[in-house]
Amino acid sequence: MGQTILYILSVSVASTLLSFAIAFPIIELLYKFKITRRLDFDFTTVIEKVNLKAGVPIMGGLIVVITVVFVNLLFNPENSSKNLLVLMFIFVLSALLGGFDDVLNIYGRERAKLRPLKRTIKLIMVHKDLSKRILLTLSLPWAAYKRFFYMLGSNPGKGIQAHEKIIIQSIAGFALGYAAYFLVPAEMQGLVHIPIADVFVDIGMLIIPFGWLTVVLMTNAVNLADGMDGLAASQLLFSYGGFLIISLFKEELWLTFLMATVIGSLISYLYFNVPPARFQMGDVGSLSLGALLAGVAFMVGEPLMLLIISFPFVITLLSTVIQGIGRRLLGRRIFKMAPIHYHFQMYNKWSEEKVVMRLALLGFFMMLFGLWIYFIDYYS
Repeated sequence: MGQTILYILSVSVASTLLSFAIAFPIIELLYKFKITRRLDFDFTTVIEKVNLKAGVPIMGGLIVVITVVFVNLLFNPENSSKNLLVLMFIFVLSALLGGFDDVLNIYGRERAKLRPLKRTIKLIMVHKDLSKRILLTLSLPWAAYKRFFYMLGSNPGKGIQAHEKIIIQSIAGFALGYAAYFLVPAEMQGLVHIPIADVFVDIGMLIIPFGWLTVVLMTNAVNLADGMDGLAASQLLFSYGGFLIISLFKEELWLTFLMATVIGSLISYLYFNVPPARFQMGDVGSLSLGALLAGVAFMVGEPLMLLIISFPFVITLLSTVIQGIGRRLLGRRIFKMAPIHYHFQMYNKWSEEKVVMRLALLGFFMMLFGLWIYFIDYYS
């Protein structure tokens, strides 16, 4: 065990140094191509100092993505295993999705507003052109699909829309579901471990849609947390740290190696992301790291541990969903602003630094709490 720990620490240190070295040229490139944050509205009346973030480069998550992919594909002890390749596929696909979204949010054109669903149905009934009526009828499910996400708070903008992102995220999610069922020993197929109760529940092939749902939810949860300097990265450090310790005790060296590279590169990222940030993670980092976090939780055999170890991400996502439902169905806001870290800033009058620090402490505690539960199960 001692040699393994030394090896993993070496991997983490090397990843920290590598990501730190590539951060400087990446920052220069982001400034050169003006990949910087732009604010379409003056938010100072809502959140103090938020306009100071304008002009800060986004896509800083590239230093994590590049480091993790490079180190693992070349040096991971199981760099040709199907499990690692599936995780790398999920990670890179999500990074590409996030990268395109970041670029489109800067250089893209404003998307047209959604046509009301009632109007689409009316056009189907009254349009004089039969071919148009047929086309509108065929497009009705897609229009309803888009309207559903609009009800949750998604609005047309320059970037990739929520209903479009879900399609790509679903590819990543079903890839994980496939691996969780078909790339595990036969006796473990379809089994989900329930923490605290320490029992395994056989859900069979339902683990495939379960994997899909986990990827979609965790990806968007991390993305929502990337709004304050240091917030998403600090939570990710604790989440990956918790699962690293679990994988270490399960002797999954390749998975421990992978998470050590993530943690090392996140340390470098945080160095540049503490207030005032030199750059921000962007979708390229938040989407990829959220999807990968879901992946490692499944690969280590503890997907439900995400509810505990990654609890701050869970409440971030829940607060946003609750806010969307409240606005669309009840006609009022449940929180001052969502996600919940903005509610703390507005309602409690906490500074951004105080919000980040307190949520970081919560993340650290939930990591310890999750590990405590895991080891109770492990030694019982």
